[in-house]
Amino acid sequence: MQSLVPKDENADGPPRANNPPAVPAAGTGSGSGAKIPILFGAVIALVCASAYLFYELRQVRSDLAQTRESLMAEIEKVHETSSVSTQTSRRSVESLKEQVEKYRSQAAQLTGQAKVEASKHADELAARLEKAQQEQAQKVMAVSQEVSQVKDDAASTKTEVGSVKTDVGNVKTDLAGTKSELEKTIAELKSTRGDMGVQSGLIATNSKELAALKALGERNYTEFKLGKSKAPQKVGDIAVLLKRTDPKHNRYTIEVVADDKTVEKKDKTVNEPVQFLMSKATQPYELVVNEVKKDQISGYVAAPKVHQTRN
Repeated sequence: MQSLVPKDENADGPPRANNPPAVPAAGTGSGSGAKIPILFGAVIALVCASAYLFYELRQVRSDLAQTRESLMAEIEKVHETSSVSTQTSRRSVESLKEQVEKYRSQAAQLTGQAKVEASKHADELAARLEKAQQEQAQKVMAVSQEVSQVKDDAASTKTEVGSVKTDVGNVKTDLAGTKSELEKTIAELKSTRGDMGVQSGLIATNSKELAALKALGERNYTEFKLGKSKAPQKVGDIAVLLKRTDPKHNRYTIEVVADDKTVEKKDKTVNEPVQFLMSKATQPYELVVNEVKKDQISGYVAAPKVHQTRN
Protein backbone atom coordinates (compact mmCIF):
# COMPACT_ATOMS: atom_id res chain seq x y z
CA MET A 1 0.00 0.00 0.00
CA GLN A 2 1.44 3.37 -0.98
CA SER A 3 2.41 5.54 1.98
CA LEU A 4 0.31 8.65 2.63
CA VAL A 5 3.40 10.59 3.84
CA PRO A 6 5.29 12.27 0.94
CA LYS A 7 8.93 11.32 0.64
CA ASP A 8 11.33 13.95 1.90
CA GLU A 9 13.48 14.50 -1.15
CA ASN A 10 15.57 17.22 0.57
CA ALA A 11 16.17 15.44 3.89
CA ASP A 12 19.95 15.38 3.33
CA GLY A 13 20.31 18.66 1.39
CA PRO A 14 19.39 22.32 1.71
CA PRO A 15 15.71 23.35 1.40
CA ARG A 16 14.48 24.43 -2.02
CA ALA A 17 14.48 28.23 -2.31
CA ASN A 18 11.33 28.55 -4.46
CA ASN A 19 9.04 26.57 -2.14
CA PRO A 20 8.11 28.81 0.85
CA PRO A 21 6.06 27.43 3.74
CA ALA A 22 2.40 27.16 2.93
CA VAL A 23 0.34 29.21 5.35
CA PRO A 24 -3.15 27.74 5.79
CA ALA A 25 -6.06 30.13 5.62
CA ALA A 26 -7.18 31.78 8.86
CA GLY A 27 -10.30 30.52 10.53
CA THR A 28 -9.76 26.80 10.05
CA GLY A 29 -10.68 25.60 13.51
CA SER A 30 -12.29 22.67 15.19
CA GLY A 31 -15.71 23.12 13.58
CA SER A 32 -16.34 19.46 13.10
CA GLY A 33 -14.55 18.36 16.27
CA ALA A 34 -17.76 17.21 17.89
CA LYS A 35 -18.20 14.47 15.30
CA ILE A 36 -14.95 12.63 16.04
CA PRO A 37 -15.64 11.48 19.63
CA ILE A 38 -19.03 10.29 18.43
CA LEU A 39 -17.46 8.53 15.44
CA PHE A 40 -14.81 6.79 17.53
CA GLY A 41 -17.30 6.01 20.24
CA ALA A 42 -19.46 4.38 17.57
CA VAL A 43 -16.44 2.45 16.26
CA ILE A 44 -15.58 1.17 19.75
CA ALA A 45 -19.24 0.30 20.42
CA LEU A 46 -19.54 -1.51 17.08
CA VAL A 47 -16.29 -3.43 17.65
CA CYS A 48 -17.48 -4.47 21.14
CA ALA A 49 -20.89 -5.39 19.77
CA SER A 50 -19.24 -7.40 16.98
CA ALA A 51 -17.05 -9.26 19.49
CA TYR A 52 -20.05 -9.91 21.74
CA LEU A 53 -22.21 -11.17 18.86
CA PHE A 54 -19.41 -13.43 17.60
CA TYR A 55 -19.07 -14.84 21.10
CA GLU A 56 -22.85 -15.35 21.35
CA LEU A 57 -22.92 -17.06 17.92
CA ARG A 58 -20.17 -19.46 18.97
CA GLN A 59 -22.00 -20.16 22.26
CA VAL A 60 -25.30 -20.76 20.44
CA ARG A 61 -23.57 -23.13 18.03
CA SER A 62 -22.04 -25.02 20.95
CA ASP A 63 -25.41 -25.20 22.71
CA LEU A 64 -27.06 -26.36 19.47
CA ALA A 65 -24.49 -29.14 19.08
CA GLN A 66 -25.03 -30.26 22.68
CA THR A 67 -28.81 -30.11 22.23
CA ARG A 68 -28.54 -32.18 19.05
CA GLU A 69 -26.40 -34.82 20.77
CA SER A 70 -28.77 -34.89 23.73
CA LEU A 71 -31.73 -35.16 21.36
CA MET A 72 -30.21 -38.10 19.46
CA ALA A 73 -29.34 -39.86 22.71
CA GLU A 74 -32.86 -39.30 24.07
CA ILE A 75 -34.50 -40.53 20.85
CA GLU A 76 -32.27 -43.62 20.83
CA LYS A 77 -33.13 -44.28 24.47
CA VAL A 78 -36.84 -43.81 23.77
CA HIS A 79 -36.66 -46.14 20.78
CA GLU A 80 -34.88 -48.79 22.82
CA THR A 81 -37.38 -48.43 25.67
CA SER A 82 -40.29 -48.50 23.24
CA SER A 83 -38.87 -51.57 21.47
CA VAL A 84 -38.37 -53.44 24.75
CA SER A 85 -41.81 -52.43 26.00
CA THR A 86 -43.42 -53.48 22.71
CA GLN A 87 -41.70 -56.87 22.74
CA THR A 88 -42.64 -57.41 26.39
CA SER A 89 -46.23 -56.42 25.72
CA ARG A 90 -46.38 -58.64 22.64
CA ARG A 91 -45.13 -61.61 24.65
CA SER A 92 -47.58 -60.80 27.42
CA VAL A 93 -50.43 -60.54 24.93
CA GLU A 94 -49.49 -63.79 23.28
CA SER A 95 -49.20 -65.48 26.66
CA LEU A 96 -52.56 -64.10 27.74
CA LYS A 97 -54.17 -65.25 24.49
CA GLU A 98 -52.78 -68.72 25.00
CA GLN A 99 -54.14 -68.78 28.53
CA VAL A 100 -57.55 -67.50 27.37
CA GLU A 101 -57.74 -70.18 24.73
CA LYS A 102 -56.60 -72.77 27.25
CA TYR A 103 -59.22 -71.81 29.85
CA ARG A 104 -61.94 -71.52 27.27
CA SER A 105 -61.09 -74.98 26.04
CA GLN A 106 -61.25 -76.27 29.56
CA ALA A 107 -64.54 -74.42 30.13
CA ALA A 108 -66.04 -76.13 27.12
CA GLN A 109 -65.26 -79.50 28.67
CA LEU A 110 -66.50 -78.64 32.12
CA THR A 111 -70.03 -78.43 33.25
CA GLY A 112 -71.86 -76.57 35.95
CA GLN A 113 -69.97 -74.36 38.33
CA ALA A 114 -66.58 -75.31 36.98
CA LYS A 115 -67.58 -74.00 33.53
CA VAL A 116 -68.83 -70.71 35.05
CA GLU A 117 -65.62 -70.18 37.02
CA ALA A 118 -63.47 -70.91 33.99
CA SER A 119 -65.49 -68.43 31.89
CA LYS A 120 -65.16 -65.76 34.62
CA HIS A 121 -61.41 -66.22 34.78
CA ALA A 122 -61.18 -65.96 31.00
CA ASP A 123 -63.09 -62.64 31.10
CA GLU A 124 -60.69 -61.33 33.71
CA LEU A 125 -57.75 -62.26 31.52
CA ALA A 126 -59.42 -60.53 28.55
CA ALA A 127 -59.91 -57.35 30.64
CA ARG A 128 -56.26 -57.45 31.69
CA LEU A 129 -55.28 -57.82 28.06
CA GLU A 130 -57.36 -54.80 27.02
CA LYS A 131 -55.92 -52.70 29.87
CA ALA A 132 -52.35 -53.66 28.88
CA GLN A 133 -53.03 -52.63 25.29
CA GLN A 134 -54.42 -49.24 26.42
CA GLU A 135 -51.40 -48.58 28.63
CA GLN A 136 -49.05 -49.44 25.77
CA ALA A 137 -50.90 -47.03 23.45
CA GLN A 138 -50.63 -44.24 26.03
CA LYS A 139 -46.87 -44.83 26.37
CA VAL A 140 -46.37 -44.66 22.60
CA MET A 141 -48.38 -41.40 22.43
CA ALA A 142 -46.33 -39.85 25.26
CA VAL A 143 -43.06 -40.75 23.50
CA SER A 144 -44.34 -39.21 20.25
CA GLN A 145 -45.21 -35.97 22.05
CA GLU A 146 -41.73 -35.79 23.63
CA VAL A 147 -40.02 -36.30 20.26
CA SER A 148 -42.22 -33.58 18.72
CA GLN A 149 -41.33 -31.14 21.52
CA VAL A 150 -37.60 -31.78 21.07
CA LYS A 151 -37.93 -31.14 17.31
CA ASP A 152 -39.73 -27.84 18.04
CA ASP A 153 -36.93 -26.80 20.43
CA ALA A 154 -34.30 -27.61 17.80
CA ALA A 155 -36.17 -25.52 15.19
CA SER A 156 -36.39 -22.59 17.64
CA THR A 157 -32.63 -22.78 18.30
CA LYS A 158 -31.94 -22.76 14.56
CA THR A 159 -34.08 -19.61 14.19
CA GLU A 160 -32.08 -17.87 16.96
CA VAL A 161 -28.80 -18.75 15.24
CA GLY A 162 -30.11 -17.21 12.01
CA SER A 163 -31.00 -14.01 13.88
CA VAL A 164 -27.51 -13.76 15.40
CA LYS A 165 -25.94 -14.24 11.95
CA THR A 166 -28.07 -11.35 10.63
CA ASP A 167 -26.95 -9.07 13.49
CA VAL A 168 -23.29 -9.92 12.84
CA GLY A 169 -23.75 -9.08 9.17
CA ASN A 170 -25.18 -5.67 10.09
CA VAL A 171 -22.22 -4.94 12.38
CA LYS A 172 -19.77 -5.86 9.61
CA THR A 173 -21.57 -3.43 7.27
CA ASP A 174 -21.35 -0.61 9.84
CA LEU A 175 -17.62 -1.28 10.40
CA ALA A 176 -16.99 -1.18 6.66
CA GLY A 177 -18.73 2.20 6.45
CA THR A 178 -16.68 3.60 9.34
CA LYS A 179 -13.45 2.35 7.76
CA SER A 180 -14.40 3.99 4.45
CA GLU A 181 -15.08 7.32 6.20
CA LEU A 182 -11.70 7.12 7.99
CA GLU A 183 -9.84 6.39 4.74
CA LYS A 184 -11.61 9.33 3.07
CA THR A 185 -10.54 11.68 5.89
CA ILE A 186 -6.91 10.49 5.68
CA ALA A 187 -6.90 11.00 1.90
CA GLU A 188 -7.92 14.65 2.41
CA LEU A 189 -4.98 15.40 4.75
CA LYS A 190 -2.03 17.37 3.37
CA SER A 191 1.60 17.97 4.29
CA THR A 192 3.70 21.10 3.93
CA ARG A 193 7.23 22.30 4.60
CA GLY A 194 7.91 23.18 8.23
CA ASP A 195 9.71 26.19 9.65
CA MET A 196 13.00 24.23 9.56
CA GLY A 197 12.64 23.65 5.82
CA VAL A 198 11.92 19.93 6.27
CA GLN A 199 8.87 18.36 4.64
CA SER A 200 6.33 17.72 7.39
CA GLY A 201 4.11 14.76 7.97
CA LEU A 202 0.36 14.91 7.36
CA ILE A 203 -1.18 17.97 9.05
CA ALA A 204 -4.48 17.79 10.96
CA THR A 205 -6.49 21.02 11.11
CA ASN A 206 -9.26 19.79 13.41
CA SER A 207 -10.17 17.03 15.83
CA LYS A 208 -11.64 14.79 13.11
CA GLU A 209 -8.43 14.84 11.07
CA LEU A 210 -6.30 14.35 14.20
CA ALA A 211 -8.33 11.26 15.08
CA ALA A 212 -7.67 9.94 11.57
CA LEU A 213 -3.92 10.50 12.02
CA LYS A 214 -3.99 8.65 15.34
CA ALA A 215 -5.76 5.74 13.63
CA LEU A 216 -3.11 5.77 10.89
CA GLY A 217 -0.51 5.23 13.64
CA GLU A 218 2.58 6.63 11.92
CA ARG A 219 3.43 9.03 14.79
CA ASN A 220 2.65 9.54 18.46
CA TYR A 221 0.25 12.45 18.95
CA THR A 222 -0.18 14.49 22.15
CA GLU A 223 -2.96 17.09 22.25
CA PHE A 224 -2.62 20.27 24.33
CA LYS A 225 -4.42 23.43 25.36
CA LEU A 226 -2.05 26.03 26.84
CA GLY A 227 -2.64 29.38 28.48
CA LYS A 228 -0.13 32.03 29.45
CA SER A 229 2.03 31.02 32.42
CA LYS A 230 5.31 31.93 34.07
CA ALA A 231 6.88 28.50 33.57
CA PRO A 232 6.91 26.13 30.57
CA GLN A 233 4.16 23.51 30.57
CA LYS A 234 4.79 19.82 29.87
CA VAL A 235 3.52 18.47 26.51
CA GLY A 236 4.68 14.90 25.89
CA ASP A 237 8.50 14.82 25.76
CA ILE A 238 8.86 18.63 25.60
CA ALA A 239 7.80 21.75 27.48
CA VAL A 240 6.13 24.81 25.94
CA LEU A 241 5.84 28.39 27.23
CA LEU A 242 3.19 30.60 25.59
CA LYS A 243 4.52 34.16 25.34
CA ARG A 244 2.07 36.01 23.09
CA THR A 245 -1.09 35.47 21.01
CA ASP A 246 -2.65 37.48 18.17
CA PRO A 247 -6.17 36.02 17.61
CA LYS A 248 -6.98 38.62 14.95
CA HIS A 249 -4.20 37.37 12.67
CA ASN A 250 -4.10 33.81 14.05
CA ARG A 251 -0.48 34.18 15.18
CA TYR A 252 1.38 33.25 18.33
CA THR A 253 4.86 33.17 19.88
CA ILE A 254 6.15 30.33 22.06
CA GLU A 255 9.33 28.96 23.59
CA VAL A 256 10.02 25.23 23.16
CA VAL A 257 12.19 23.46 25.75
CA ALA A 258 13.65 20.20 24.38
CA ASP A 259 16.83 18.35 25.34
CA ASP A 260 17.52 21.09 27.93
CA LYS A 261 17.60 23.68 25.15
CA THR A 262 15.16 26.58 24.76
CA VAL A 263 14.18 27.74 21.27
CA GLU A 264 11.81 30.64 20.55
CA LYS A 265 9.27 30.20 17.76
CA LYS A 266 8.06 33.70 16.94
CA ASP A 267 4.95 34.84 15.06
CA LYS A 268 3.87 31.35 13.95
CA THR A 269 0.50 30.87 12.25
CA VAL A 270 -2.36 28.46 12.75
CA ASN A 271 -1.77 24.96 11.25
CA GLU A 272 1.88 25.75 10.50
CA PRO A 273 4.15 22.80 11.43
CA VAL A 274 6.67 24.16 13.95
CA GLN A 275 9.63 21.78 13.84
CA PHE A 276 12.44 21.09 16.32
CA LEU A 277 14.98 18.30 16.75
CA MET A 278 15.46 15.89 19.65
CA SER A 279 18.69 13.92 20.10
CA LYS A 280 16.86 10.61 20.38
CA ALA A 281 14.70 11.06 17.26
CA THR A 282 15.57 10.40 13.62
CA GLN A 283 12.97 12.90 12.38
CA PRO A 284 11.93 16.35 13.62
CA TYR A 285 9.18 16.74 16.20
CA GLU A 286 6.28 18.86 14.92
CA LEU A 287 4.05 21.19 16.94
CA VAL A 288 0.83 22.32 15.23
CA VAL A 289 -1.52 24.94 16.71
CA ASN A 290 -5.08 24.61 15.37
CA GLU A 291 -6.69 27.48 17.30
CA VAL A 292 -5.49 30.80 18.70
CA LYS A 293 -7.49 32.66 21.33
CA LYS A 294 -6.59 35.48 23.68
CA ASP A 295 -3.74 34.20 25.87
CA GLN A 296 -4.51 30.59 24.84
CA ILE A 297 -3.55 28.15 22.09
CA SER A 298 -4.62 24.56 21.38
CA GLY A 299 -3.26 21.90 19.04
CA TYR A 300 -1.01 18.84 19.13
CA VAL A 301 2.59 17.59 19.09
CA ALA A 302 3.55 14.83 16.63
CA ALA A 303 6.54 12.76 17.76
CA PRO A 304 8.36 10.17 15.60
CA LYS A 305 7.88 6.55 16.62
CA VAL A 306 11.39 5.48 15.55
CA HIS A 307 14.17 6.68 17.90
CA GLN A 308 17.91 6.38 17.60
CA THR A 309 19.71 3.79 19.70
CA ARG A 310 22.31 5.33 21.98
CA ASN A 311 25.67 3.55 22.17
